[in-house]
This record gives sequence, C-alpha cells and structure tokens, in this order.
Amino acid sequence: MGKTAVHPATRLIAWLALLIAVQCLSGAVLLAACLFAPLAGARVMRRGGRLVWRTRWLLLSLLLVFAWGVAGEPLWSGSLAPTREGVDEALKHLGRLVLVLVSVAAFLEFMPLAELLAATHALLAPLRRLGVDADRGVVRLMLVLRYVETLPRPRDWKSLLDIPETAACETIEIEHQALRWLDGCVMAGLLGGLVLFCFR
Repeated sequence: MGKTAVHPATRLIAWLALLIAVQCLSGAVLLAACLFAPLAGARVMRRGGRLVWRTRWLLLSLLLVFAWGVAGEPLWSGSLAPTREGVDEALKHLGRLVLVLVSVAAFLEFMPLAELLAATHALLAPLRRLGVDADRGVVRLMLVLRYVETLPRPRDWKSLLDIPETAACETIEIEHQALRWLDGCVMAGLLGGLVLFCFR
C-alpha cells in the first residue's frame, strides 16, 4: 500500500456511505446521477446490467406496487389508471435501486477479494470486546461470496441440492494493514458529509 493510498476499510466505508447517500437522492439530482452512471466504465455497466437483469422482477414489482398502490391523481382517465404520485414514487425508487446495483457492480469490479477481506477484518476487529470474532466473520464473508459466484441459474435449481466438495486444508491469508490518521480523517469527513447531505 502506497503512502498516499487509503486503507481498504476506508474504501469500504466510502462505498457504504455512497449506498446510504443514494437513498437520499430525488428529483433532478437523482436523474443526473442516473445519466452520469455510465461514466463508471463499460465493465461496470456490463456487470451492473447483469445485476439489473437478475432483479428485473423485483423492479417490475416495485413499479406496479407504487404506480397503482399510491393514492393520487389518475395519470389518465379510466378505472385502471395509475396515479401521477404513484408513478413518480415508483420511478424514484427504481432509480435509486438501479444506482445501488451499479454501485455494487463498481465495488465488486474495483475491490479485489483480498482487500475486501482485509477491510472487513479491520472493521470487525474493534468489536472483539463485544464477542464478535473477526476471523470467523471474514471466513463467512468469503464463503458467501464464493457461493454467490457459483450460484446456478434458476433452471438449474436441482444442483443446489448437491453437496459441494469442500477443501478441508484450505487456508486464508489476510494482509494486516494498520489504519492511519489519513483513514480516520477520511472516514470522519465521509460520515459528516453524509449527515449533512441526507439531513439538509
């Protein structure tokens, strides 16, 4: 890690702060964020597109629930017309969810697994006094990520019943990096900016 680089835990905190900030977007700001999302790069957009496609039924359900479930002025004359307020609310939630999926895609694309495990370990380490085992948490995170990557397609659901072979002697190496004053300043700035942005 270079002298000017921040700790992986700081980048993980920044990503979590971004996910929370997305939930505070609305109106023109949300629209601008969606329009500028492709600037994240072609690889991120391809990965994000796959995530959006996998959640297409959730997106459709949100659209139907909000468009036809929120009371307000009908969008057109007719008994089955959605409401303007419902459509506005549906588009707002869909835009936020799409941005979250793109953010997840960017995070997975630019955050190597080794750095993610190191970041998780660093954030869980202070919780040892509360009985949280940081080592076990990192192992569980790795297993979940491995399971998600090897998850079969819906039509191959029967393969979920098969018991996968596990490596009994598998070891995990986590690079330990101490948090520096720069990381503390960045985290404090992120949390302060997040509070000001969401409660403005």
